[in-house]
Amino acid sequence: MSFLLFLSDAVIPLFVFIIVGYGLLTGCNIYDTFIHGAIRGLKIVVQILPTLVGLMVAVGILRASGFMGWLARLLAPLCELVHFPAELLSVAFVKLFSSSAATGLALDIFKEYGTDSLQGLGVSIMLSCTESVFYTMSVYFMAVKIRKTRWTLPCALLATLAGIVMSIVLAYAMV
Repeated sequence: MSFLLFLSDAVIPLFVFIIVGYGLLTGCNIYDTFIHGAIRGLKIVVQILPTLVGLMVAVGILRASGFMGWLARLLAPLCELVHFPAELLSVAFVKLFSSSAATGLALDIFKEYGTDSLQGLGVSIMLSCTESVFYTMSVYFMAVKIRKTRWTLPCALLATLAGIVMSIVLAYAMV
């Protein structure tokens, strides 16, 4: 255990030391390379910032408007039919756009139902085995200027659905 603690403390300094050592051995100007990479990174951030702001505003509007609660109430009979806790619908939907907003909803579920409840276990597993599909696609595709997503979105949504289904199956098995 003490080795793991040492390793976790030493990984980043060791990584920096290896990069600097490699740069010195190869004669690379490390500082100029770092500055060039930082400038490129900032340009990418500026390019994707409007998309990120749009996604965050949309998620905020959905949460504040009460739409998620209305959708959960509307789909509750269908959820009962397939043994899916309706309280997790809002998390499953919001997670497609924002992991941080989904985490906020998960904290609300923990407060209301507890962490060891079916809902608490289900949301915990769901957050760790699904992806924020629209956020990830918008960031990465915008950064490399891809306009046609082809099969990426359907496959990502299918993988997310599989993660959601399995999170509930596993939560039922643990309760």
